[in-house]
Amino acid sequence: MTKSLSSSSEKSGLSPGSLVHVGEIFDNDTLITLINYDANTLEEKIITSVEEMLPYKDLPSTTWVNVDGLRDVELIRRIGQSFKIHTLVQEDILHTHQRCKFEDFESYLFMTVKNLSLGLGEFDIEYEQISILVFENFIFTFKEKPTLLFDPIKIRIQNKRGRIRKFGSDYLAYVVLDTVVDEYFSLQDSLDELIEQLEDELLVDPTLTTLNMIQKIRRELIFVRKSISPLRELLSGIQRSDSPLIDDMNRRYFADVYDHALRVIEAMESYRELITGMMDIYLSSVNNKMSETMKVLTVFASIFIPLTFIAGVYGMNFEYMPELKMRWAYPALWCFFITISLSLIAYFKRKKWL
Repeated sequence: MTKSLSSSSEKSGLSPGSLVHVGEIFDNDTLITLINYDANTLEEKIITSVEEMLPYKDLPSTTWVNVDGLRDVELIRRIGQSFKIHTLVQEDILHTHQRCKFEDFESYLFMTVKNLSLGLGEFDIEYEQISILVFENFIFTFKEKPTLLFDPIKIRIQNKRGRIRKFGSDYLAYVVLDTVVDEYFSLQDSLDELIEQLEDELLVDPTLTTLNMIQKIRRELIFVRKSISPLRELLSGIQRSDSPLIDDMNRRYFADVYDHALRVIEAMESYRELITGMMDIYLSSVNNKMSETMKVLTVFASIFIPLTFIAGVYGMNFEYMPELKMRWAYPALWCFFITISLSLIAYFKRKKWL
């Protein structure tokens, strides 16, 4: 089956292990990059078939195969057959709505993580699932689309004196996880800046646009927390694993990633509290502005109530109203109006109602 599905519900009725791509559909073709290296040699090339990977399978050097694009279900199936990967793992690779997890198999390790990056819009977060398979001297990474995420890793591999050239596939898996978590810090910095701007707007002049942005951040933080929180469990599982595929010397590096992930998770929790507080501040500001407006309107209404009463009295059509025949009645009445208005304004200011 090669059809791509947009949601998990569309898989209803399929048997476990059915290979079908579930997730966002991108226009790019599948791109396979192979890098083979050790302390002295380095080879990097683009390949088009599984057969080109097989000669590197039993080499003592480390081989990294990165697959960009998951629409080619047959490619995943053939990789699974050639490297004896469980069909449920193949299904998880193609199902891009997975939560972060770690699974320990006899001959390989399987991990899925979420890469979060800022899109072109204002705080538009793009989500991408990255699946990692770690063998003894072989590592696969599966991404949904071509990005520049792994370019810094490739630059480090080109450095002959770098640590990454001296260690195995487990260290490369650590570097991949560390790169993904570093992207979280970039997201955190952008969020810090945006929240600071919103706080300034809330204190000066909150508008409906401010409310919309607060609600947008609040909604995105729900998905961010859902994507990042399981990473703590994943890294704990790696540290507890007794798999010989993870060298004891490299476990400390995974512990370092665990500390970084905790910092990001705690920061996202604090952002949720900040956003909730900002929503309360916005509502309070709007209520205060409404109260000020109603106070001013009430004051002016109070000023005009006696004037309306007097105007209403002298607006009656009675015949015997002596003031109607007086020469100075009209200007005297206006002087009375002005005196009452000024007296009420002075009284309201003394009471600090204005």
